[in-house]
Amino acid sequence: MPESVTLEVGGRTMVIETGELAKQANGSALIRYGDQNVVLCAVTASAKPREGIDFFPLTCDFEEKMYAAGKIPGGYLKREGRPSEHGTLSSRQIDRPIRPLFPDGFRNDVQIIATVLSIDPELDADVIGVCAAGAALAVSDIPFEKSVAAVRVGRDEKGKYICNPTLPQYEAGGMDIVVAGTADGVMMVEGGAHECSEEDFLGAVEFAHGEIKKIVAAIDKLAKKAGKDKRDFPVQKVHADLEKWVRKTFAKDVAKAMRIVEKQAREEAFAELKRDAAIERCGKKDDAIRALLEDPSNKDFEKIIKAMEEDELRTMVVEEGMRPDGRRPDEIRPIWSKVHYVPRVHGSGVFTRGQTQAFTAATLGSTSDAQRLDGIVALEDKRYMHYYNFPPYSTGETRPMRAPGRREIGHGHLAERALVPVLPKKEDFPYTIRVISEVLESNGSSSMASVCGSSLALMDAGVPIKEHVAGVAMGLVIKDRSYAILTDIQGLEDALGEMDFKVAGTTKGITAVQMDIKVTGITIDIMREAMEEARKSRLFIIGKLKETIAQPRTELSKYAPRMIVIQIPVDKIKDVIGPGGKMINKIIDESGVEKIDIDDDGKVYITSLDGESGEKAKATIVALTKPILVGETYTGKVTRVIAIGAFVQIAPGKEGLVHISQLAPTRTEKVEDVVNVGDEITVKVMEIDGQGRINLSRKAVLGGAPAGNGVIHDDHPEPASGGGLPRRPRRRRPGGRDD
Repeated sequence: MPESVTLEVGGRTMVIETGELAKQANGSALIRYGDQNVVLCAVTASAKPREGIDFFPLTCDFEEKMYAAGKIPGGYLKREGRPSEHGTLSSRQIDRPIRPLFPDGFRNDVQIIATVLSIDPELDADVIGVCAAGAALAVSDIPFEKSVAAVRVGRDEKGKYICNPTLPQYEAGGMDIVVAGTADGVMMVEGGAHECSEEDFLGAVEFAHGEIKKIVAAIDKLAKKAGKDKRDFPVQKVHADLEKWVRKTFAKDVAKAMRIVEKQAREEAFAELKRDAAIERCGKKDDAIRALLEDPSNKDFEKIIKAMEEDELRTMVVEEGMRPDGRRPDEIRPIWSKVHYVPRVHGSGVFTRGQTQAFTAATLGSTSDAQRLDGIVALEDKRYMHYYNFPPYSTGETRPMRAPGRREIGHGHLAERALVPVLPKKEDFPYTIRVISEVLESNGSSSMASVCGSSLALMDAGVPIKEHVAGVAMGLVIKDRSYAILTDIQGLEDALGEMDFKVAGTTKGITAVQMDIKVTGITIDIMREAMEEARKSRLFIIGKLKETIAQPRTELSKYAPRMIVIQIPVDKIKDVIGPGGKMINKIIDESGVEKIDIDDDGKVYITSLDGESGEKAKATIVALTKPILVGETYTGKVTRVIAIGAFVQIAPGKEGLVHISQLAPTRTEKVEDVVNVGDEITVKVMEIDGQGRINLSRKAVLGGAPAGNGVIHDDHPEPASGGGLPRRPRRRRPGGRDD
């Protein structure tokens, strides 16, 4: 029988179970949340550590199966393939708060797989995946320091915080923040908001941590009831004698190299601190040390040097108030930026901050260019897409060019989230917008550089964004009980420090945040201090962006498509599309526009490369959907001539018959005596009968009086409907039935 604990989280019941499913894993947990959400997480660890590595080999996967939402995958392939963007981001969301909580030196392969078995499409299960992973680790025999959990925070219309809001709730409230942590502190923050204040953001984090403590307490209770005893896994430690010798021998070299301001020169100085240099310094009495250094499988020397770098950074920053590149703790690196850097793209910008540089290109497209999302969560199609690329040359390296990894996807999503709150509404600017950030140089905070570059590119493209968005990455260095907060961290400070806290926003407030730490939690007070410094820096950077381009351009690029939006009655959509799309394709071909997209509510989006073709398509659609009224005059083209009259197209897809008696004020013996196919004539609508057939008169326009009340009467066969043929006289079958 499974063991379980039950609690209330965000007004819904959460049940955490273990002992019934996935029992061959080192640990597993199932979480039922609300009426529909069920997530299973299983964790496994290899029996032996992986040899020859200096990192913790942790893999986290968030598996989204379409059956969980009662759906079958769209497209030709019906088996789930590569993870969706949402699945990748959710996998990162599990990894980031959990990784720092494993023992230092733990080198066994650990795999965490969270599988969504059932989902409420309006309630994201990603935070449940973090909770399930924390529970699975807690009940497993894998060493893990503290239980971890996560919740999402939104706000209602009155500004009250909501725990685990539905998609409509956090869209309406303008806040979507995920917080993960332990009972003692916050481990990760990820999310966005519509220009919220620092205090509102911190209030959300405090609110979230209160809910996290409840979940962690329930997980710990379950672990006491059904958890396994923790196994003794080997933990790699450096050789004590070697560490003592290296620290004594290379202390001055590390201190000197750490204080070299220029990045490449500093890296070259550290590159000289190799095993060969260490072996040369070995004395006659250092045979044991020499043997360790000459063993290629022993990686202790590199680990010790890195630990010395970390210690030296702490000494410099916390005690001396000096950073490796000579800046003050709150100082931003030199900034320069440009717009319209290349001519052909619709908008472009280059943003450079120190040795970090991002080039961003903005492209405008039609509504049909929006990204369709086929997933288990009920997300709308994306009309704004932001992609982040990190080529190897940006750090002076060589490596194979692969598909975007989790890091690239995560950074692109963060930049996208930062800019969405300032975008114009679809009603005001109906374009689909695709932004690509190419990181050309990287020495820390490249994701925030892409935010700044994208703000420039969007304004250069003429996208009427509310105002500039800028971002900065904050760092934290701790030594003993003292700490220092660093503004605009570079790569070394990110790698060796305890925190990477990215904050993006406008002059009015925060639009996106992402915080990762390497310690077992930080306090709200440290976050408050970091956010205040981030706010000051953000305002300074926005000032620099305004010097480059103060507001969006009033004209789009000549290479950008033009968009015309018109509203037609919903019941006329079928007329514009035509059978099999025949009519809409004809309009596109004849007008020369790029695309015509129609929403279900009757909004028509005409995309063209020039205004003339767009106006031509618009006129055709207006004419096609405008009702034909009795008594109105139209100019049309003769399409067919028959014995009893001529058919005239008075609007796209709409024809009427001008009876021979209505062609001219005088009697007409033969239709061709007056009109021929291809002639343009002006006619008046005399009648639209019950079957929609249109009777026209040219005589009425020329001054002749139509017969009777305008309805054509003669002894010819019945007039044809628009586009049809004259009816045959009906024959009587034997027995009196009509044939």
